[in-house]
Amino acid sequence: MDGIELEILWSNLIGIVSEQAKALQRIAFSPIVREAGDLASGLFDARGRMVAQANTGTPGHINSLAAAGESLHKLFEGRLVPGDVVITNDPWMSAGHFFDITVLCPIFRGEQLVGYIGSTIHHTDIGGYGIGAGARDIHEEGLWIPPSKLYEAGEPNALLHEIIGRNVRTPDNVFGDLAAQVSGGRAGGEQLIALCRRHDLQDIEHVADEIITRSEAATRRAIRALPAGVWHGDCSFDVPGGDVIELKAAVHIDNEAGEVLIDFAGSSGASPLGINVVMNYTHAYATFAVRSCLNPEQPNNHGSLAPIKVTAPEGSIVNAAYPSPLNARHVVGMFVPMPILKALHQVMPERVLAEGSGAVWTMQIQGRHADGKAFTSSMFNYSGGMGARATKPGPSATCYPTGVAAVPVEILEAALPIVFDRRELRRGSGGRGRSAGGDGQVIAFHMRTDQPWLLNAVPSRLDRGPDGLAGGEAGAAGRFLVNGAPVSQAGKMTMKPGDHVVLETPGGGGFGAI
Repeated sequence: MDGIELEILWSNLIGIVSEQAKALQRIAFSPIVREAGDLASGLFDARGRMVAQANTGTPGHINSLAAAGESLHKLFEGRLVPGDVVITNDPWMSAGHFFDITVLCPIFRGEQLVGYIGSTIHHTDIGGYGIGAGARDIHEEGLWIPPSKLYEAGEPNALLHEIIGRNVRTPDNVFGDLAAQVSGGRAGGEQLIALCRRHDLQDIEHVADEIITRSEAATRRAIRALPAGVWHGDCSFDVPGGDVIELKAAVHIDNEAGEVLIDFAGSSGASPLGINVVMNYTHAYATFAVRSCLNPEQPNNHGSLAPIKVTAPEGSIVNAAYPSPLNARHVVGMFVPMPILKALHQVMPERVLAEGSGAVWTMQIQGRHADGKAFTSSMFNYSGGMGARATKPGPSATCYPTGVAAVPVEILEAALPIVFDRRELRRGSGGRGRSAGGDGQVIAFHMRTDQPWLLNAVPSRLDRGPDGLAGGEAGAAGRFLVNGAPVSQAGKMTMKPGDHVVLETPGGGGFGAI
């Protein structure tokens, strides 16, 4: 295909899916989507292969969406008509917990399926336990939506809408976010059809083949430039309740085939807490770790992901088996890149970074307003320091690998009876080194209520901070305080009026000896 023509078409495809993502973010009801950007949008061809992703979102969602789109296409192949919209939050098919709902909008030109616009976003509430890690199995965690049609030939699936509405605490928010996903997908579809008309294309299959083939070839070339061998890395960290999780990764580089295999054998077994990770989510962050070091300038799609294989023992903490609880799966999932980066440091030391704080610290608050009306906050989160790079310090209050931002305190205070007393950098918490690790932050808040309230808090690295790399020093461990006393527990906590909460997130590890 002519390179100039391909570049024009590629820019148009990226524009379509990025505009769809931005529209979704603008009109979403949930602050975690609207303000923090906890979302993913992708464009798929008629064979269910992700061709392009939006230039906003988080890797845990986008690479999981790539797998979900392909699976949903296979399930519904030959059964879709114009106006259908497909939905699921099946953790093993999509992004690893019930809160992340995937919506796939088929795009038809007449009766011909041209492709799909898909999105995955974090919803405010899905019933059940909430965002914390205290549920004992997946059935306590919320509403499980199997692959189904949310709309059939343009009409709402009334029974499914009724089931969703009766099983969540904040149905207006949930349906508002679902409507944003559907309308964004349909608008993206209209733009794709307009693109086909402008360029006299019946469909995008030839364009998709060209993009995916070139992306895969470029990734294999980059892998072949690396030394062949097996490289090992490990990472350990504590989770709520004080348990220590071990992640071990063996990175096999086959530069003859141009493939990388990441094997998590030896990692911790399943946890009784809701921090277990499904393979889709493990694969998402493992492939992101490799691609962020290997060839980050290349498009992220079906082709560029194909040469990177990921395996883990079934039933381990990074390949969870049914009915393991999963709702706080990011607590472990966001650490997946850390042992991979340690292994890759032996191959490409100038391209990796030291350990960062790991998972964002997530909070969810439930209670009642003074008038008795219930409130449930969307998940809000705070990052620690990012690990240092070979030639640059780690950014402060910035989490690798997620792309999710913190919801502004002004937004939270406007929506909830919450008061933030402090939010500032935790100076000196980053590990020292030739390049210093990023600092964590201090957040303090209390509630304006005369009634008890519930707090789901999921901090990590309270006992030991992130490791430095190449002689750099470790970052500071975090602290989670209630009324000045340290707390580490996985379950939902019943709080009293007047209780004060302080979060001190970990600093990032330093890089290189001073």
